[in-house]
Amino acid sequence: MRNLFGGLVIVGASLILGTAGCTLKATLNQTTDTTSNVTGTTSGSAWWNEDGQIKPDFKATAFVTLNQENLRQDLAAGRGEYLTSVSRLLGIPEERQPVFSSAVQAGYVKTVGKDPAALLALLRDASRPFLP
Repeated sequence: MRNLFGGLVIVGASLILGTAGCTLKATLNQTTDTTSNVTGTTSGSAWWNEDGQIKPDFKATAFVTLNQENLRQDLAAGRGEYLTSVSRLLGIPEERQPVFSSAVQAGYVKTVGKDPAALLALLRDASRPFLP
């Protein structure tokens, strides 16, 4: 009886571990496939240098794309860490950031419901007068 119970425990553990391994493998494949699809369809070679770092020209684009909802909240308020970060990426001097924040807050309504490209366009247009 004891040997039978021990055998069942081993078979049960093998089934559980075998099933978990398949699930882990499938999840890993799905993750890497999705990552490949995203990087392949967003002209990744243009965004990245040979060291795997985002090129300076695309840092603001990547930031706005990945943080658009938080950035919209900061735009609505006219202040916040995401708005401060994007202003730095756009090259706005620190002493001009408060005025820049007010300027983009005024244009916030134009970006509601638009894609990240429209949001980035608003930010870049608004930053021109504040650049050195």
